[in-house]
Amino acid sequence: MTTIILKPKKEESLLRFHPWVFSGAIQRIEGKPAEGDLVEVFDCSRHFLALGHYQVGSIAVRIVSFEQQPIDRKFWQSRIEQAYLMRKAIGLISETNNTYRLVHGEGDSLPGLIIDVYDDTAVMQAHSVGMHEIRHILAEIIIEVVPEIKNVYYKSESTLPFKAPIDPEDGYLIGTDTQKYIALENGLKFHVDWLHGQKTGFFVDQRENRSLLERYAKGKSVLNMFCYTGGFSVYAMRGGAKLVHSVDSSAKAIDLTDKNIELNFPGDSRHASYGEDAFKYLNANEQKYDLIILDPPAFAKHRDALRNALKGYKRLNVKGFESIKPGGIMFTFSCSQVVTKEQFRLAVFSAAAESGRNVRILHQLSQPADHPINIYHPEGEYLKGLVLWVE
Repeated sequence: MTTIILKPKKEESLLRFHPWVFSGAIQRIEGKPAEGDLVEVFDCSRHFLALGHYQVGSIAVRIVSFEQQPIDRKFWQSRIEQAYLMRKAIGLISETNNTYRLVHGEGDSLPGLIIDVYDDTAVMQAHSVGMHEIRHILAEIIIEVVPEIKNVYYKSESTLPFKAPIDPEDGYLIGTDTQKYIALENGLKFHVDWLHGQKTGFFVDQRENRSLLERYAKGKSVLNMFCYTGGFSVYAMRGGAKLVHSVDSSAKAIDLTDKNIELNFPGDSRHASYGEDAFKYLNANEQKYDLIILDPPAFAKHRDALRNALKGYKRLNVKGFESIKPGGIMFTFSCSQVVTKEQFRLAVFSAAAESGRNVRILHQLSQPADHPINIYHPEGEYLKGLVLWVE
């Protein structure tokens, strides 16, 4: 096995159980690892630190264990079992909910691996070559560990390193296409397009925040901006909103939203959807809504884009404040990992000041329990949200 030797004092993060080794921390590599190979990591005095998957890039090693132990099928099975037991223990899986995240990368000590469950289908996504190489073993383990799952779909063409010497192809690793693309979340039905949709087909991470919105929706006019599959819109409808408008620039997103509304509320005239640019729509609809959801895609996927992202969040929230009625409630989010809670809150604060509205924070939101944050890996806290009362 290849040995990675770190520079002096660069072992400190691993001694704190941080699961990444950055390329700049490496003094030398003894051997010629291929991307995805398991490697051993030592400090400069050759004391063992960890085992992990090697990769080309800024993050050179994703740690899978801080112990010298066999990384075999039994090891992977134990990790997935622990992830499943946690979801069972917190009551996520029930007759009214079969949609959840089974594995959340570093949060479940399985860096580079995402698994979302929709009814009897698990959608697996690899973000590292190391996880890609063992995808068939992982699929077999998922079927063994989770009795409800019958199919495993692999969707990693867009998430694996594009320079890696592999040819990933999306498709079923176990099972076949059953055309059964409807999942249940808190008693509501959703079409989930894991074949062609974004991420694994649905944004599972907003489940609890959608439930919170439902509590505030009764009798209100609601705007769901960047609606994607219409998750917040469906919950608002069940919560008793008097009207719900869903907006997205993607025609495909609007089509999915309309299908999900019809699936749960057939023929309900309270809902309308608009395929339009967010800022153009907000400019034309000032002070029209009692409740607004701003849930944009990530404005910053790397640190170089952070400054422009913060400007974008400020600009968007200014328009949100201008578009909401007095006494309205605004749900506003950032899913950009490189944007901290403090930076996002400051952007929203600046937007409130610029708009001249009096604003109170009702809730500070994060990702749900099936997207756990490894306490040694604060970077895993990517979803930030605020619920605001706007006077």
